[in-house]
Amino acid sequence: MQGEGVYESGMMGQMESLRTFMLADEPFVNEASALAAILMIIVFALKSYKMMTGEENLEIMPLLRPFGLAMVIIWWHGFVTMLMVPSHIVESKMQQNYEDEQSYVDQKMLVRADLLITVSDSLYSFHAQTQNAADQAKSTDDSMMGKLSSAVSSAMGTVLNPIIELKDRLEIGFSLLLTKILEWLAQTILRVTVYVIFGIQIIYTAILYILGPFSVAASILPAFRDSFVTWIGRFISVSLYKGVAYLIMYIMAFAQEFAMDQEINKYNSLLKGDHSMQNFAVFAANGMLSFGEVIIAFLMTAICLFSVPSISTWIISTSGITSAVASAGRGAGVVGGVAKKAVGMI
Repeated sequence: MQGEGVYESGMMGQMESLRTFMLADEPFVNEASALAAILMIIVFALKSYKMMTGEENLEIMPLLRPFGLAMVIIWWHGFVTMLMVPSHIVESKMQQNYEDEQSYVDQKMLVRADLLITVSDSLYSFHAQTQNAADQAKSTDDSMMGKLSSAVSSAMGTVLNPIIELKDRLEIGFSLLLTKILEWLAQTILRVTVYVIFGIQIIYTAILYILGPFSVAASILPAFRDSFVTWIGRFISVSLYKGVAYLIMYIMAFAQEFAMDQEINKYNSLLKGDHSMQNFAVFAANGMLSFGEVIIAFLMTAICLFSVPSISTWIISTSGITSAVASAGRGAGVVGGVAKKAVGMI
């Protein structure tokens, strides 16, 4: 096990602090307000001209829309905070459920880690016993071979071969190392996936928050009338990332708990069951000291977390978010390929 549990609470808290920090500034509100004022003059001039020439009837409400959009820009932080209320409700509820369930998973992970150590110690003990038995049988065989007939020697070899084979099968050093490496990789992949999803949300939310006033200002023009509504849909969709991620982590925590229980039961049966020597020999022959269920549960959780951007669009239908995530994934693949070539050249 790496760290205090499946996930690292310290890193999760730092990412939350980073999101709060990035949403604390409003660098383009003044510029967007100036742009909105210019566009308002243009729109009023066009509307007034059409009304004066008789092309359109006198209407007051269309003229009030630019003022409303300007008010949104002026009170930008309050408007964004209001939009984030539903996502914060979902996030806080799912985070509480996730933390409650994950605490049981972390406790079972500690129990499983203790049992794995006990199994490895028992394997070492059985390995020593089989090694001593093989050495004693070998010395007995050497001292008696000269006195025994060839038929008895053949029978002695038949007895010794299974003992030596059992000793070889209980060579567990490499198996234990392989188990630790595979579990560390699975847990690291899961943690990195969580950090990537949370990091993407922080970056996308910050970009939408910082550049959003320009979308509001542009929507004053009839040609870009839908840009403000599109921005709202994308911002709400991105703000749901963390809540959806906690929901997936909460659901998959049950799968992790089930995998932990299964492996704990198997370790207990291995330690307390009958024919322990034969069971240990068969278990060690598998090549690793894990049953693989926990590793699969970690990898399944990581795979499900990558669907967060798509799931968020099920709630608030919008375009552009999924393609942006796909572009980020392709960019990560290109960077990984370049890094691999660089390492190969070194």
